[in-house]
Amino acid sequence: MSSPSPTLFEQLGGQAAVEAAVDNFYRKVLTDERVSQFFDGVDMDRQRAKQKAFLGMAFGGPHNYSGKDMRNGHAHLVVRGLNDSHVDAIIEILGATLREMGVAENLIQQVAAIAESTRNDVLGR
Repeated sequence: MSSPSPTLFEQLGGQAAVEAAVDNFYRKVLTDERVSQFFDGVDMDRQRAKQKAFLGMAFGGPHNYSGKDMRNGHAHLVVRGLNDSHVDAIIEILGATLREMGVAENLIQQVAAIAESTRNDVLGR
């Protein structure tokens, strides 16, 4: 019997890789004029920790995420104008972050598809 194929989480490099990706991602986000305003006043240590747990779970790793669902977690940002262009920017920044880390393009496409699958909930529709 063959062993199960590795999860996306494992293919990306596990927890250490997800943690590095999240840290690099938020460095980019906070300096990107398209989306940085949505993080004004946010406790970024807490935000990074939540994102690490969420992405680990979303990529097939440990289920340690206990935050709000996507719709409730972003509702206050939709009120502030969060829209498709911002989601596009976030997915673009995530892809650029992973490319810089040497992640294979097919894995980046899987990550982008997972991010894309949350778009309607993030935007409250």
